[in-house]
Amino acid sequence: PLVRQTGPAVVNIFAKTESQQRNISPLFGDPFFRQFFGDIFSEKPRKQSRQALGSGVIVDEAGLIVTNNHVINNASEIRVVLSDRRQFKAKILLTNEQTDLAILKINVGQEKLPFIRMRDSDTISVGDLVLAIGNPFGVGQTVTSGIISALARTAVGITDYSFFIQTDASINPGNSGGALIAMDGTLIGINTAIFSNKGNSGGSVGIGFAVPINIAKGILDDLKQKGKVTRGWLGVMIQKITPELQESFKLNDPTGALVNDIVPNGPADLGGMKRGDVIRRFDGVEISSMETLPKQVASIKPGKSVNVEVIREGQIKTLVIKIDPMKEEKPA
Repeated sequence: PLVRQTGPAVVNIFAKTESQQRNISPLFGDPFFRQFFGDIFSEKPRKQSRQALGSGVIVDEAGLIVTNNHVINNASEIRVVLSDRRQFKAKILLTNEQTDLAILKINVGQEKLPFIRMRDSDTISVGDLVLAIGNPFGVGQTVTSGIISALARTAVGITDYSFFIQTDASINPGNSGGALIAMDGTLIGINTAIFSNKGNSGGSVGIGFAVPINIAKGILDDLKQKGKVTRGWLGVMIQKITPELQESFKLNDPTGALVNDIVPNGPADLGGMKRGDVIRRFDGVEISSMETLPKQVASIKPGKSVNVEVIREGQIKTLVIKIDPMKEEKPA
């Protein structure tokens, strides 16, 4: 019943990309051959088309689709194939490289499409049963099952906001952009990557990663309200707390993010934060590691004031900081 409910809202995505290529023998670049044959064998660049395969999830009955940015990156044409095999050209509404997410739109007139309701992905727990739905290797829609293996995985290096749901549900090439479904039929993540010990040619080894749907919800809200993505900005440089730093700062444990620099007149500076502060809680969320902080800051709407709990010289202090929008150009 769960698959019947959610499967029709997971689509296949075909992204066509074009590149120019020359197929010339290196012999014809030799001056000896050129003095006899000239440029008669020179070849103009030829356009070569490639088609990437991925998956996507319909999240709105009007035809809004969430997928991965890397699925449609540099595409000249995007086709979406529904579960009933109908095909539509898709329009890119928004791409966001920092989160590896993209929002597409297909025009189906007045028809209401099946969609999957998004859930608060912060409410899931390790051990929860999940389904992964997508189109691995282009064989057609496939459902695999597993559990949530870990939350807040950060050492993945896929996006700027490295904060992933890890699952052992089989995810393979072509599953990118597909749905990670909870047992109540809600969408909790967008399947994005796998860990493979054979490089890009390898398959699933039981370690897959999904972008939490809360990140996509923030992007969709921004898109509907402002037509662009805005991210919160704190204005600090942070570093991991090593055992040596823990001892130096006399900390009880290595959790949190150490502030090693502050942007002058940025939100943190104006809110009273200082170099050497250890951020332990941000807007009520515990900062378990340095990597946790950027995701939390980015999720805050610019203009909102948040409570930030820091440890300064052994004392716990609570600062009230007004978050600014992230600048489009990142400072060096």
